[in-house]
Amino acid sequence: MAAANAPIVMQEVLTLPSIGINPQFITFTHVTMESDKYICVRETSPQNSVVIVDMNMPMQPLRRPITADSALMNPNSRILALKGQKKNSGCLEKGSSASQEGREATADMWNNNPTLLCKRKKDAMMPVASRAGKGGARGEALAHGRGWRDVLHRRERRTRPLLWLGGYEQWVVREREATSATKKIAQQQTVPVLRSSQIPGTTQDHLQVFNIEAKTKIKSHQMPEQVVFWKWITPKMLGLVTQTSVYHWSIEGESEPVKMFDRAANLTNNQIINYRCDPSEKWLVLIGIAPGAPEVLFLSFTYAAYVVYEISHLRPQLVKGNMQLFSVDQQRSQALEAHAASFASFKVVGNENPSILISFASKTSNAGQITSKLHVIELGAQPGKPGFTKKQADLFFPPDFADDFPVAMQISQKYNLTYVITKLGLLFVYDLETATAVYRNRISPDPIFLTAEASNIGGFYAVNRRGQVLRATVNEATIIPFISGQLNNLELAVNLAKRGNLPGAENLVVQRFQELFSQTKYKEAAELAAESPQGILRTPETVAKFQSVPVQPGQTPPLLQYFGTLLTRGKLNAFESLELSRLVVNQNKKNLLENWLAEDKLECSEELGDLVKTVDNDLALKIYIKARATPKVVAAFAEKREFDKILIYSKQVGYTPDYLFLLQTILRTDPQGAVNFALMMSQMEGGCPVDYNTITDLFLQVLEINLVTYPNVADAILANGMFSHYDRPRIAQLCEKAGLYIRALQHYSELPDIRRVIVNTHAIEPQPLVEFFGTLSREWALECMKDLLLVNLRGNLQIIVQTAKEYSEQLGADACIKLFEQFKSYEGLYFFLGSYLSSSEDPDIHFKYIEAAAKTGQLKEVERVTRESNFYDPEKTKNFLMEAKLPDARPLINVCDRFGFVPDLTHYLYTSNMLRYIEGYVQKVNPGNAPLVVGQLLDDECPEDFIKGLILSVRSLLPVEPLVAECEKRNRLRLLTQFLEHLVSEGSQDVHVHNALGKIIIDSNNNPEHFLTTNPYYDSRVVGKYCEKRDPTLAVVAYRRGQCDDELIDVTNKNSLFKLQARYVVERMDADLWEKVLQPENEYRRQLIDQVVSTALPESKSPEQVSSAVKAFMTADLPHELIELLEKIVLQNSAFSGNFNLQNLLILTAIKADPPRVMDYINRLDNFDGPAVGEVAVEAQLYEEAFAIFKKFNLNVQAVNVLLDNIQSIDRAVEFAFRVEEDAVWSQVAKAQLREGLVSDAIESFIRADDETQFHDVIQAAQNANAYHDLVKYLLMVRQKLKEPKVDGELIFAYAKIDRLGDIEEFILMPNVANLQNVGDRLFDDALYEAAKIIFAFISNWAKLASTLVKLKQFQGAVDAARKANSSKTWKEVCFACVDAEEFRLAQICALNIIIQVDDLEEVSEYYQNRGCFNELISLMESGLGLERAHMGIFTELGVLYARYRPEKLMEHIKLFSTRLNIPKLIRVCDEQHHWKELTYLYIQYDEFDNAATTIMNHSPDAWDHMQFKDVIVKVANVELYYKAVHFYLQEHSDLINDVLHVLALRVDHTRVVDIMRKAGHLHLVKPYMVAVQSNNVAAVNEALNEIYVEEEDYDRLRESVDLHDNFDQIGLAQRIEKHELLEMRRIAAYIYKKAGRWKQSIALSKKDKLYKDAMETCSQSGDRELSEDLLVYFIEQVGISWHHQVTTPSTIQNLNMYHAGIADKEQ
Repeated sequence: MAAANAPIVMQEVLTLPSIGINPQFITFTHVTMESDKYICVRETSPQNSVVIVDMNMPMQPLRRPITADSALMNPNSRILALKGQKKNSGCLEKGSSASQEGREATADMWNNNPTLLCKRKKDAMMPVASRAGKGGARGEALAHGRGWRDVLHRRERRTRPLLWLGGYEQWVVREREATSATKKIAQQQTVPVLRSSQIPGTTQDHLQVFNIEAKTKIKSHQMPEQVVFWKWITPKMLGLVTQTSVYHWSIEGESEPVKMFDRAANLTNNQIINYRCDPSEKWLVLIGIAPGAPEVLFLSFTYAAYVVYEISHLRPQLVKGNMQLFSVDQQRSQALEAHAASFASFKVVGNENPSILISFASKTSNAGQITSKLHVIELGAQPGKPGFTKKQADLFFPPDFADDFPVAMQISQKYNLTYVITKLGLLFVYDLETATAVYRNRISPDPIFLTAEASNIGGFYAVNRRGQVLRATVNEATIIPFISGQLNNLELAVNLAKRGNLPGAENLVVQRFQELFSQTKYKEAAELAAESPQGILRTPETVAKFQSVPVQPGQTPPLLQYFGTLLTRGKLNAFESLELSRLVVNQNKKNLLENWLAEDKLECSEELGDLVKTVDNDLALKIYIKARATPKVVAAFAEKREFDKILIYSKQVGYTPDYLFLLQTILRTDPQGAVNFALMMSQMEGGCPVDYNTITDLFLQVLEINLVTYPNVADAILANGMFSHYDRPRIAQLCEKAGLYIRALQHYSELPDIRRVIVNTHAIEPQPLVEFFGTLSREWALECMKDLLLVNLRGNLQIIVQTAKEYSEQLGADACIKLFEQFKSYEGLYFFLGSYLSSSEDPDIHFKYIEAAAKTGQLKEVERVTRESNFYDPEKTKNFLMEAKLPDARPLINVCDRFGFVPDLTHYLYTSNMLRYIEGYVQKVNPGNAPLVVGQLLDDECPEDFIKGLILSVRSLLPVEPLVAECEKRNRLRLLTQFLEHLVSEGSQDVHVHNALGKIIIDSNNNPEHFLTTNPYYDSRVVGKYCEKRDPTLAVVAYRRGQCDDELIDVTNKNSLFKLQARYVVERMDADLWEKVLQPENEYRRQLIDQVVSTALPESKSPEQVSSAVKAFMTADLPHELIELLEKIVLQNSAFSGNFNLQNLLILTAIKADPPRVMDYINRLDNFDGPAVGEVAVEAQLYEEAFAIFKKFNLNVQAVNVLLDNIQSIDRAVEFAFRVEEDAVWSQVAKAQLREGLVSDAIESFIRADDETQFHDVIQAAQNANAYHDLVKYLLMVRQKLKEPKVDGELIFAYAKIDRLGDIEEFILMPNVANLQNVGDRLFDDALYEAAKIIFAFISNWAKLASTLVKLKQFQGAVDAARKANSSKTWKEVCFACVDAEEFRLAQICALNIIIQVDDLEEVSEYYQNRGCFNELISLMESGLGLERAHMGIFTELGVLYARYRPEKLMEHIKLFSTRLNIPKLIRVCDEQHHWKELTYLYIQYDEFDNAATTIMNHSPDAWDHMQFKDVIVKVANVELYYKAVHFYLQEHSDLINDVLHVLALRVDHTRVVDIMRKAGHLHLVKPYMVAVQSNNVAAVNEALNEIYVEEEDYDRLRESVDLHDNFDQIGLAQRIEKHELLEMRRIAAYIYKKAGRWKQSIALSKKDKLYKDAMETCSQSGDRELSEDLLVYFIEQVGISWHHQVTTPSTIQNLNMYHAGIADKEQ
């Protein structure tokens, strides 16, 4: 069937390689497609990245450097989910070869590719190679992610595959059937499939979800189990499948994955390939696949050390599919056999709720019988409701697809079609409702591994291994004809057409409708019409048909049945809506219309609106709006006076109404509405749609009429202020006549007119008048204000004041004030300034306000402003208030009190006889200013009784200090005696009270000493200062009491009272005071010192006073005076002779000032601080005195330290140590000896001191001096007292240094705390290898022991130790040492344990090669092949070595182990080493056919093999290589060029090939090829062959070519051969002319060659009478006598008859 007529259209949307995706990453594990919006590809080389392909712009992929094990794009939005493994102990590195191989193995476990199985004689299994059997498509690799390769082929028998999951020796044998013995062998060698999820150690996955657009992380979670499969099941939910369970993880909120169910047993060891949920998320299905049962036949032969088994092909076994269906509500699972499944929602007839269906496909084998089924089942049937009947159908697989099986299923909700896609690219299409097969075809030659639903188009997307992204869609134009014609299923065609609204079933539907109608099955006919595809039956004719049916009594009219059916199915069209509404309106059921409109069941139209308008205007308006009947909508809004909605609606729908007509209409009925409408028009975007002048003229006409007839209406029109250009003076006059004075004022523009109108304040509202003043200029406004004041000052004052308030800034406050002052309106001034005062800081404004308030009698306001304002001029205000002589003095009191005019206030009040206000001010307003009041009253000679009474009335509130100052200043202090005594009697402790009282007592000489010594409250400085000039001794008493040091010193110095000063200083014991009086600058210092020594100290009995004085002398640096003083005190038997401190002080002072006297004092004194004094002596470098002090006080350690550190005599120190025999002394001596390098003596001294504390220094010193014998003795002493690892370790080291290895062995066997590891390392570093060997052997440090034995050249022991250490580093060290020592046998033992690690293999190889040990390295690698842990690197490295050093073995190695080689690496090496044959083979194995072909052609002497080249050249991707191959064979193997061209016939451009051969001049060489491809009717081929036939004079072939293939230059060929020497060639030229319609040339050529029959046939075919006549004339003229003879021959007669018959027919 042609693709254009197929019911399903396949289209290639893109190819992933074309957008930069490496083909190796186009696999199940790397590519995900969760919906038809995005494809996500995960790449791991050259760097880890994730590529996101937006299907809306597929050629602009988004590539991001992301490392992850899996990546999923959200089905709807740009949200990316990532999964990465968290490694635990024993796990594989993410991205390592084994892990990758494992993952890719599971991705392609169903690959149908044969292999050979190799078994070692000791039963270790490993793969060798395979060769595809007949009919088996080359598949993809499970090992190492590549295809199975045909490496070794020993027999012609077809083989089948054994799956190997590289690196873990896990095997699965599939698709085989053999004898029971063979089955037993297979079962013994087979274990379950190892998936990537079962790799040891990879137990956890880290999941993250990112918003790509916002560049934010949405969510992350650490799964406790590894996720083996995951999928977006909804746009907000991820399904996570682990080894044991299934979880759902919402990306919203902070929730963690929620466990849904446990995996069923039938899914154990299955690879999960899909997980889905139904739309309600109540049903879940999990699908997995697993290999079928192994049935294998082994045939063996021996190769090297292996027994190689070839698996024979008997019968294929299927890949098994398993499914687990889970009910969320019932929490139950059901296990089924299925390969693919999908959910669907289907509405069953008679059930308003949709049913949930599951469709699944399976392919099973039972007793050798293969069964393929498609099942459709309803889930959760609804009780009491019609349900879906279970359906099933067969899936028919062609014989060539016996191994194929379903891998995906998609259900189109748009068409209710089920798509089943198989592994090998088959597509099955079934009807969901009936499970009827619709279509089957192969849609891809390559395996399909991924599909996604394309819901918008009712199809699906599929991705195959070549990277093609295919889109399958329903061919709407052909599917219904296909079903009805090809399948002959009319019912399915009709149902599908109705469901999908598809064309092609019109005749069937109409025919069925007619049948139902004729059978009076009106309900069924109505349902058919309602569901008719593309609405072919929903026409006026159908409505008329139902209307024509007579209504039977008691039955619903068929027309209503029809409309009811349509309403249940959906929305009515315009005609149906109109007819139904007409019925409803006639029955007066408007509510039904409202309900249907609300449910959007009716299609609105203008006609429907006109119908409904007869019953409901609002409902009609809604219908007009929905129907977009714009003129009707505008008219309806105008009728409802909703003018604003007219503009909004018109703008929304892009309609331009007749605004002027609307405005005129509105203006006649609603002037205010017209104004609003005009304003709205003026605010429209793009400007007013009607000219403003036109609108103005219209309104002005109406305005003038209303000014005469309806002034109020005119006032309303003018109030809108919409006019700007009109005859304002005329309108003003009309307004003035109509009494609209404010409108007249707004329109007049001349001052006289304004002044005339404005005085009519009785008819003007005050507020508009005030606002009008705001429109005038300053000068005009002031003039008008004057007019108003002149006309009626009292009546208009309030308006003027309000105007001045409102526009004070424009008019100017000064002008307003002058205006009020001009009319002497203090009331106006008061009101105006009252509003302006709060915002003004002008002193003059504030003063004028106070003045105006005072003159208007607003005394409370005067008092308030004087109290609160900060801006008036106080002096000016004070003078004004005094002059005003207000009856209330409080404003004046406020001013004077705030601004310091209290004396003036007092004087004013006293002279004004307002004593009451004086008392009130002092008592209530500000008692603090009472001293100023008292002072002014004294100056005014006020009676003392009034003053005393005033003072006593305030008492404690009165500030005493300023009061005393005022009275003292006027020498009236005694006036306060009664007041002060009264305060004292009340218990006052105020210092000022007592100071004043003291001054009065001193002046009265009333026993002042008693007051000065007993009163605790007065200020000593104040009173003392007061006494200095009256009595200095009293001043001293006062200062002494208050410890006023500076004042006392000053007064005693001035009055030579040094004895009092000395006594005070000694008693004070103040260091600062002593410093002050003893400073050299004090001219009275000598007099003071004499009094201190002679009087003050001898009188003192206080040690503290003596000590303070002595310290003061010391501080003042008076040592000689101090010594003399101390000798008197200490040495002359005074009370302080035995004083400890004084003795210390005497010696210390002598040390400082007179050192020769120190030794005498040491000998004479006993009660001093020996240690402290000794240290001071040492600091003063009096070492012998210090030694004497320490020895006197038995401080032997300090004494020996002086000998060692200061006198520096070790001999005297040793002698002193022998004398005292103290451990501490010996310890100090030992330390000194150690510092001096006397190590042996120091160790002996340490031993005498029994001192182990300095073992670190001793050890260091002994090591430096190499005194290990002495060190051993010391360390043995130390070990008796300490358990220190350092000590034990150093002892072992010392033993090693003095070669006492036996002691070492004995020591380590005894209990010890030595860090033997560190000791061993140290011994090793110091090359004490024998001792190190003892230590490492004892602690079982095999790695270090091996290193030590290497140093000792004990290689066998080193190998044994390395075996125990089992460390890669150790193995390498021993191996490399053995290589250097040419111990290759031992080196190989070591190397075999190294090369199993991929990372270390290259290092070993390089080490061997750098030392030229090529044969040994090859032998090593060959041995490594048999290791259980042999990996790809070993096989690859051996191949590299063969390539470099043993090329003769390279090809055999490659063929044997191609599946275990790193082919890219070996390719590079072979290229470098010029092994072209091997390189070609590797390219073929790696599917690099382009490179393989290029290599063969570039290096043909070594690499070319004809059969191999033919296999390769057909697989290349670069078409240029085809033509390069043609050139290559033309130059080197021209005899085989046709063979190659036959292979390439379907791929090459035949024209280009012909051009190549033509240019080379070898067209004849490819004649067989051109003959073979001539059926394509290519012009170049036809012309080339025709040319060859002409040259070869093969006219039969030429005639055949011309007949069968017409695509060539016919005229050119004819012209070329029309003069050929062969008659047949010229005859062919005539024939060609005839075919080309060149009748004359053909006939002429036939006549020339006398081929009259041909000429007549040509003439007959031409139908041209003129040609016929010319030919007859020719015959008559040219033939002559022979004419009769020729004409009368039977053949000629027959030809003439035919000729005439032909002419006659053509004429008719």
